[in-house]
Amino acid sequence: MNTYDHATAAASWSDFNDAEAQQGGFDLIPRGISVPVRMTIKPGGHDDHTQGWTGGYATQSFDTGAVYLACEFVVTDGPFAKRKMWSNVGLHSPKGPTWGQMGRSFIRAVLNSARNVQPQDNTPQAAAARRINSFADLDGIEFLARVDVEKDGKGEDRNVVKIAIEPDHKDYAPLAGMHAPGGGHRGGGGHSGAPVQPTPAYAQQAPQAQTSRPVVPTGKPAWAQ
Repeated sequence: MNTYDHATAAASWSDFNDAEAQQGGFDLIPRGISVPVRMTIKPGGHDDHTQGWTGGYATQSFDTGAVYLACEFVVTDGPFAKRKMWSNVGLHSPKGPTWGQMGRSFIRAVLNSARNVQPQDNTPQAAAARRINSFADLDGIEFLARVDVEKDGKGEDRNVVKIAIEPDHKDYAPLAGMHAPGGGHRGGGGHSGAPVQPTPAYAQQAPQAQTSRPVVPTGKPAWAQ
């Protein structure tokens, strides 16, 4: 029996006539579509403790010396579920501070989106929600993102993520409402059809904890809890 199994397995990698036909490639997700995503970071092994870059998450380019987070974004729901996109989040460029500032702005928006923090909210609770212990807090974080299209190294179009959808954006409430805690999908029986706005994660704390140190939420978005 074992001899037969080995022979069959060997034949499957020498005769491909019975292999399934290759499926056609995916069309691009339209530019400007808002989707829920989970972001994971491909570790690059570059640490700089003076910058707070630990855990081996950062990557440094051998060609340019630029430092970035190599991120994968997987769509978690909707018609484009399981589709993947890849983008780099800038941390440092030898050419100047612009790229690093763009990266910090993106991460701030990701935290606002994931933790349902209004961009204009400057309360101590909101400030705490925009802090992380390390890049590990961003590895696996879920938020709402806007899909963009850019050229890859071969000049072909590809989907990328450059902007996180924050709670003040018109697309945030409808998508957040679909995942609101205990609310089911928006527009269900007994509802008016208006989007359900979940309580910010950083505000979901016991009354007796209000005077204590602000509770920093986990990476799981409030609208997916």
